[in-house]
Amino acid sequence: MKFSLEWLKHFLDTEATVPDIAAALNAIGHEVEGIEDPAQKLDGFRIAKVLTAAKHPDADKLQVLSVDTGAGDPLQVVCGAPNARAGMLGVLGLPGAVVPANGMELRKSAIRGVESNGMMCSVRELELGDEHDGIIELPESAQVGQSFADYTQASPVFDVAITPNRPDCMGVMGIARDLAAAGIGTFKPVEIPKIAGTGRCPVEIRTDDAQGCPAFYGRVIRGVTNGSSPGWMQRRLLAAGQRPISALVDATNYLMLAFGRPAHVYDLAELSGAVRARRAHDGEKFAALNEKTYTLDDTMTVIADDNGVHDIAGIMGGEHSSVTTETTDVLLEIAYFAPESIGVTGRRLGLASDARTRFERGVDPDFLDDGLALLTDLIVRTCGGEPSEIVRAGSPPSDGKVIKFDTGLTECLGGVSVAQEQQRAILEALDFSVSDDWTVTCPPRRHDIEGPADLVEEVVRIHGLDKVASVALPRARGVARPTATPQQQRERRLRRAAAARGLNEAITWSFLPADAAGHFADGADLWALDNPISEDMKVMRPSLLPGLITAAKRNADRGAAGSRLFEIGRRYFRGAQGGSDEKPTLGVILAGEKTPRGWASGKAEQFGAFDAKAEALALLESAGAPAANLMVMGEAGSQFHPGQSATLRLGPKNVLARFGALHPATLKAFDVDGPVMAVEIFLDAIPARKGAVGFARPPYAPPALQAITRDFAFLVPSELAAGDLVKAVRGADKQAIVDARVFDVFAGQGVPEGKQSMAVEVVLQPGDKSFTDDEIKTISDNVIAAAAKHGAELRG
Repeated sequence: MKFSLEWLKHFLDTEATVPDIAAALNAIGHEVEGIEDPAQKLDGFRIAKVLTAAKHPDADKLQVLSVDTGAGDPLQVVCGAPNARAGMLGVLGLPGAVVPANGMELRKSAIRGVESNGMMCSVRELELGDEHDGIIELPESAQVGQSFADYTQASPVFDVAITPNRPDCMGVMGIARDLAAAGIGTFKPVEIPKIAGTGRCPVEIRTDDAQGCPAFYGRVIRGVTNGSSPGWMQRRLLAAGQRPISALVDATNYLMLAFGRPAHVYDLAELSGAVRARRAHDGEKFAALNEKTYTLDDTMTVIADDNGVHDIAGIMGGEHSSVTTETTDVLLEIAYFAPESIGVTGRRLGLASDARTRFERGVDPDFLDDGLALLTDLIVRTCGGEPSEIVRAGSPPSDGKVIKFDTGLTECLGGVSVAQEQQRAILEALDFSVSDDWTVTCPPRRHDIEGPADLVEEVVRIHGLDKVASVALPRARGVARPTATPQQQRERRLRRAAAARGLNEAITWSFLPADAAGHFADGADLWALDNPISEDMKVMRPSLLPGLITAAKRNADRGAAGSRLFEIGRRYFRGAQGGSDEKPTLGVILAGEKTPRGWASGKAEQFGAFDAKAEALALLESAGAPAANLMVMGEAGSQFHPGQSATLRLGPKNVLARFGALHPATLKAFDVDGPVMAVEIFLDAIPARKGAVGFARPPYAPPALQAITRDFAFLVPSELAAGDLVKAVRGADKQAIVDARVFDVFAGQGVPEGKQSMAVEVVLQPGDKSFTDDEIKTISDNVIAAAAKHGAELRG
């Protein structure tokens, strides 16, 4: 929210400087996001009088002006504005000044051969409005030579972030009240004008939707002249970022920005019959002021007459009944709309406005009569006219909340000691009523106050959060005990291990589009949100892979040759009795180039299924899983390529991970060019290590004796998996054999059909003494016998 210092001083009597006011705003919870001084932008611009205007000798549309700046000899200026003429007062930008609209620095220059010493400026060039057909024309009362910043009373502008729980401060008056309570000046209450209406209101006003619109007040003003609003009003609106439109519209905007009270004005000539708040009809169309047409439903509150809808209640008015320069009679509307109804309607229509922002957070329900009086006074003073009596339909919920307050809570909850009388003074300065027995009645506009703790917040906020002493939390003697759970320790270890392997961590949304979630659901009962952020974030993810696939696609679309991504997060399912079932998971995506093209191969190497397997095994080992005992089995899921994927299991049923190439149908569903490798490790399926405390490394204890290796070449059936052979070999002697690996596979000439040659390197580690030849032979015989159980025979 933006407002000028001049506007603030309309409600606050203060001599505080701009930095002091900004510091106070930050201290009481209204964060200052920026301060702008328009006077700096207008530095170098002066009020000048055109003495003569002659045609340019070499240009039909240019004139050569002689301009009096009030500082010595007249200056010669070339100007192309059609309204430039002798005798007029305007604004001259002198050499060295910077034009606010385009950042151009003015210099003395020659235009078509004629010297020009500056520029006569338009409204748009000085960012004071949209008019640009001619230069600014000032009244004769303007003083030649005066700084234009001084003439316009340019005032510093504050840009303040108002938190959603403080709608009472979405008007300048509310901010002034808070500052006064904090000691930055004295609050100046606005005198409510007494408007004596003449005659009954000629329009029937009623509310047929008491739930959505509990109160609807209005009156008619006849004989108005809708011209431009006065300069002081335009100046304040421009400071707030509002473009002046017309006196009638500007008056409603001024009421909203000054007092936080939206209102609306209708052209009476465009209304027919009773004007009422009602529910819209299903399918009813409405043409709004933003030049868009909306389709309404029966959950939405609207303002309508006999001919149809004229206003989406509390959000935006319509084109049909909007006021114009020809408007002579108007109907003023000021109402209280239920915040919940406004919020639902705005979200369904995707329609945002300043009025909606205020109404859905809760405006002051006790400000209808006062707001209508202020609006009527603004219009009558600027547009003339004769107001009618007020018509009141319904009544707002204006009873203030009553809270029994214990002043001792301020020190107990707020951590600061504040004297009782000071607490009373703070609350009363904020317009709370405090009785002798500390029964506090809250002003109706303070919807955020629900109990004693909120009153403590108000006292501490105004007293000064910086006065709350920093107190260390109590700590028991001795060495601090670890607070991380085994699951947290495992995730930290995995995160470090994945990063060490060259993977980049990604953090993706926990929500997915319904079709993406359904693709990875595998028949699970998914969590669908009733009120999602958007349709693309409607379902809680059943897998981490969709988000990682989408991230890899974004990288590829932006020219990344390859992506190595991992994420540690949760998968979400519906649990028993409708509860949430969250499963910790690690996901990995390998997409694009594994290595770039080079002189040796000439082309880039792509990731393959075995790269995914290597990542899965390495990360499982880092997570504490018994990687050497895992079984490689199929059935990775329909999302994976059936011939290039598998699962890693601890026993036939306990699936710890799945890995491999994604199925072409999956790639097509996510519009990704393949191949793409994926790994998903189910951390909740990894068993806890028995007797292990945390994830500390075991002490390094190198063997005393040197290991020896033996190579075995077997003829094995072609369908035998290498992993099965290695597992059998390692199990031949679990004490002596510490490692085994396949180092050669061959099929072809010299190998019988249906067979393949598989060579295995076996590492033998002696214990307290070296192996004898007989012991080595016994181990070798056991290896051959174990391999024979899988149809393997030793090659001659």
